[in-house]
Amino acid sequence: MRMDFATVGGIVAGFFVVGLAIAMGGAVGVFFNAPSFLIVIGGAVSATVLRFPIDQVLAALQTGARIAFLDHQREPRDILEEVRTLANIARRQGPMALERASVSDPFLARGKQMIADGLPTEHLREQLIRERELEIKRLVEGEKIFRAIGEAAPAFGMIGTIVGLVKMLWTMDDPSTIGPSMAIALLTTLYGALVAYVVALPIADKLAMKFEAQETNLSLIIDGLCQVSDRKSPDAITDMLIIYLPEKARGPFAPSPALGA
Repeated sequence: MRMDFATVGGIVAGFFVVGLAIAMGGAVGVFFNAPSFLIVIGGAVSATVLRFPIDQVLAALQTGARIAFLDHQREPRDILEEVRTLANIARRQGPMALERASVSDPFLARGKQMIADGLPTEHLREQLIRERELEIKRLVEGEKIFRAIGEAAPAFGMIGTIVGLVKMLWTMDDPSTIGPSMAIALLTTLYGALVAYVVALPIADKLAMKFEAQETNLSLIIDGLCQVSDRKSPDAITDMLIIYLPEKARGPFAPSPALGA
């Protein structure tokens, strides 16, 4: 797996820009406030746990972070090349030879092992579709969890602001408490906005985008492996699966024009 530098770079850039602006104004230390941080992070996590089962939250956070930060999505054309290779092996050496074939995608590897084990095509399709649905479900759950955090963080930022204002108004007779109370009031809003709009919501959007790409890849693999199981030729499989490729990526797989045309 490779690091998704777009996700990492975007988050780092967002915090860097805010941090640079703070540093240019001086007094960096005043922007670190433990009570404000506790209100936003603790509140957002608590609200998310209330909305979803705790085991689902933990699994979704792990899956979501892995998918968002690790760019392991493969191009459909690369998957099609591997499917063509498997089709060649199955036609020339038989399905059992697929057991020794090396592929880079775990889902494709499970499918070709099922073919090597002699699973009928209709059962192969049912099993792979079931696995695809579970994989997509995990991605959707991860998106929902991060989006819930992104929705809760600004709300708890406002709650922290109210808490700080109440403390400030309650102790107006003591000028020494006005500063710390006002810091809580303003910094919780800042923390809530940063958590939501620099981290949680962008990751949720990235998961939604990768969900669509993953669904396309898994569907391509399922259709391709079923054709391999039926001993179709690589060219026939390509003609069927080329629709999964973007228009600009179809060139190497497009049929050559007939001679004399």
